[in-house]
Amino acid sequence: MTGVHGPGVDGRGGDASGVDVLVVGDANPDLLLTGDTVPRFGQAEQLLDSADLVLGGSAAIVASGLARLGMRTALVSVVGDDQFGRFVLDRLGERGVDTSFVAVSPDHPTGLSVVLSQPHDRAILTLPGTIPRLTADAVRDAASQLNPRHVHLASYFLQPALADAVPDLLNWFAKRGTTVSLDTNWDPAERWEGLGDVLSRIDVFLPNREEALAIAGALEGRAIDDLDEAGAVLSALGCRVVVKAGADGGVAFEKGVRSAAASGLVLDVVDTTGAGDSFDAGYVAAMVSGVESEKERLRWAGAAGSLSVRGRGGTATQATESELSERIGCS
Repeated sequence: MTGVHGPGVDGRGGDASGVDVLVVGDANPDLLLTGDTVPRFGQAEQLLDSADLVLGGSAAIVASGLARLGMRTALVSVVGDDQFGRFVLDRLGERGVDTSFVAVSPDHPTGLSVVLSQPHDRAILTLPGTIPRLTADAVRDAASQLNPRHVHLASYFLQPALADAVPDLLNWFAKRGTTVSLDTNWDPAERWEGLGDVLSRIDVFLPNREEALAIAGALEGRAIDDLDEAGAVLSALGCRVVVKAGADGGVAFEKGVRSAAASGLVLDVVDTTGAGDSFDAGYVAAMVSGVESEKERLRWAGAAGSLSVRGRGGTATQATESELSERIGCS
């Protein structure tokens, strides 16, 4: 397993060859609460086991995971000119993520997610704040200057203005020869609209099982409860579909059929927050590193996602290159 190390010489975290991956999307703190987290109204006071403010946002967690795996990584996003925005920039900088193209808005607060976490599930309350403020022009500007080998798009449904521009943006990336992956994350409205034209233009789609079933059902106009049927519907549009299956690892579909599967690691679970984003980071790192076997890419992704559950929050225990190599080698 090999990655590309070291800061660039142009002050933006990339050298003349650009960066390996440009991640596009949300960056915000997560307020992670554990213990008695199922709310009871009527002014009932409930006691928590712990409360932590950690780096959140799907795009930010993916970027952190990629940097941890040795990829030269940049993030294009928007935060507010406030304490939460500075927190996000500091945490990303500590991980070696290039934040030169993270805009700071003086007019909108940084987004915030409150995560009510239990060992094997969680509920998420999100204040959008600056999350919907990212524009396609900002993405083009970052990509033009950083010349990434790959672009990963996150949190499609939290950024409606950007989502409307994604088809044209994907055409622009295609002309530049840049590969693109997408993780929509959950649709708060649960309508799952607008993805047919998008999935036909991207290289890799990275939903979890529930998202794959919902999106395939929306495209077909009927309920779908079988993963293989959902994978067939989605991959028939032209993209590779890689479904995150939690502790069971991942399953890939291409051209309407299941093409590969690989299990994750068996570990004691502390917190599943961000595990899917770390899975994305592992898969994208494998792609960028030149791994051609789909099963091997899934092994990278499954191991990266599994290792992230060892600690609290999405980034505290993300895999390093050496950890991932060791786990893959002995799995």
